[in-house]
Amino acid sequence: MPAAWLWIPITVWAAFAQTLRNAAQRHLTAELGTLGATLVRFLYGLPFALAWLWGVQAVTHLPLPVSASAFWLWVPIAGVSQIVATALLLRVMAERNFALGVAYSKTEIIQVALFAFVFLGDRVNAGTGIAIAFGTLGVLLLSPADRTRPLHTMLTGWTSRTALIGLASGTGFALAAVGYRGAALALRAEFLMAGAATLVAAQLAQTLMLGGWLLVRDFDALRRVLRAWRASLFAGFMGAAASAGWFTAMAIEPVAHVRTLGLVELLFSYVVSRRVFRERLSRLELGGVALLTLGLVFVTIAR
Repeated sequence: MPAAWLWIPITVWAAFAQTLRNAAQRHLTAELGTLGATLVRFLYGLPFALAWLWGVQAVTHLPLPVSASAFWLWVPIAGVSQIVATALLLRVMAERNFALGVAYSKTEIIQVALFAFVFLGDRVNAGTGIAIAFGTLGVLLLSPADRTRPLHTMLTGWTSRTALIGLASGTGFALAAVGYRGAALALRAEFLMAGAATLVAAQLAQTLMLGGWLLVRDFDALRRVLRAWRASLFAGFMGAAASAGWFTAMAIEPVAHVRTLGLVELLFSYVVSRRVFRERLSRLELGGVALLTLGLVFVTIAR
C-alpha cells in the first residue's frame, strides 16, 4: 500500500486501540480516581512508547530526528490542551445538563479543521467538508442533548454555561490534535520516526505535568497509581498503541482527515453494544450511524 494511503488503516487501528484503552481506564477510575486513571495512560504507556521508538529505529535504521524549536513549542501546548480538555469534559459530565455540553464538545472535528488551516496551512476540500458535516451530524444523533429535538436544542442552547464548557473542551482536544501534528511535521523526519519520537516526547511531558500535579496536590492518588501497576499495564499499553497510531497518521495526513475518520471509534462501540449486550438502536441512532458512515466514506475518497 502506498505511504499516502497508510493513514487509513493506521487511523482505524488507533480508534480500535483507543476503544480498548477507554474500557481499561473505566475499570481503574473507581480505585484510582479520575486524575489517577488519566495518569495511568501516560505513566505506564511511556515504556511502551520508548520500546516503539527503539523498534522503529531498529527496523528502519534511521537516526533519531533532531528536534527543532517548533517541536518543543508544540509538544507542551498539545499536552496541556489535552489535559485541560479532559478536565473540562469531566466538569461537563458533572453538570446538570451534561448531555448538551458533551454534544458541543463533539464539535472538535470542525474546530480541528479550522485550527489546522490557521496554524499549519492544512486545507479542507469540498469532499472533506462534506465528510466533517456528515460525521458531526451523525455523532450528534448518536448522543443527542435532547432526543426529541436534537438539532433544535444544539442551535438554541449554545449560550448556556454547560454548552460553553463543552465547546471549550472541544477546542482543547482540537488544539491538542493540531499540536501533535505540528510537532511531528517540525521534526522533518520519515513518518514512522516522526510519529514515534512525538509519542515519546508527549508521553514524557504529560507524565511529568500530571504526575507533578498529583505529587503536590494529591500524593495519595499518586501512591495508589504506583501500587496498581499490574492492573494499569494493559491500559498503558493500549494508550501508547492508540497514540502511536494517531501520531503516525497525523504525520502523513492532515489532522482534519485523521480525526474525522477516527470517529469510526463510535461504530466500534455500537457494534459491541449490539453484539455483546444485545441492545437495539433507535431510528434516531440508526440515522446517526448512517450519516457517520457516509462521513467516513467521504473522508477516505475525497482527498
